[in-house]
Amino acid sequence: MDFVRLEREDNGVAILTIDRQEKLNALDMQVVEEIGQTLLEVESESPRAIIVTGAGEKSFVAGADISQMSSMSALQAKRFAEIGHAAMALLDRSPVPTIAAVNGYAFGGGLEIALACDIRVASENALMGFPEVGLGILPGMGGTQRAPRVVGPAIAKELIFTGRRIKPDEALRIGLVNRVVARGEALNAAREIAAEIAANGPLAVRFAKACTNRAHDVDLISGLEYEADQFGLLFSTEDAREGMGAFVEKRKAEFRGA
Repeated sequence: MDFVRLEREDNGVAILTIDRQEKLNALDMQVVEEIGQTLLEVESESPRAIIVTGAGEKSFVAGADISQMSSMSALQAKRFAEIGHAAMALLDRSPVPTIAAVNGYAFGGGLEIALACDIRVASENALMGFPEVGLGILPGMGGTQRAPRVVGPAIAKELIFTGRRIKPDEALRIGLVNRVVARGEALNAAREIAAEIAANGPLAVRFAKACTNRAHDVDLISGLEYEADQFGLLFSTEDAREGMGAFVEKRKAEFRGA
């Protein structure tokens, strides 16, 4: 991989870093394809959580590489969007929790990567927004679909229609990010959250993510039925016996993901 690095930590947390600092980690076709390939690779290793971040302290992902996009035909642009959708789906629908460590600029495709993650941590120097309409285009990697689900339709429409950039304090207020931390601390904060997740039963976390994702796709009754199914299935696992047994015996659980 040329622009995407993958690190694996001892607690089962994987860190995916987009490293194209000379372009503020901007996305071109190659970078988006590498993100998808890397996520497929790490998913096969059954991590406990995945963190996504950008190299350096200036930019998470500053959006798409406009110099490349400007020469695309309509069909090429659609293909670029489809490849982006496939990569974002690997984050959104990953069986394990995904965390965006937004350590700087997150515009356009960068904000769409963050939105595809389950949890977003932003450093105080982060700046976020959808500048696409100012270029005569629209967010094409899921922004028009995920932003309304995260911040609500009205706020999402304002951000997308105006192209306005927002600072971390506003992003926190509208629910776009979960936490705001000091400059240079986004990755460490994401690591802390990932470590908390990794300490829990891995099957329980995976099933819990599947259930909460299901809430977007089905009505309440169907969602509750799915939750009951997953709740029951977990009682057939060794992890459930270990977790509840450890609680009764007043000791730390040792989960094996079985």
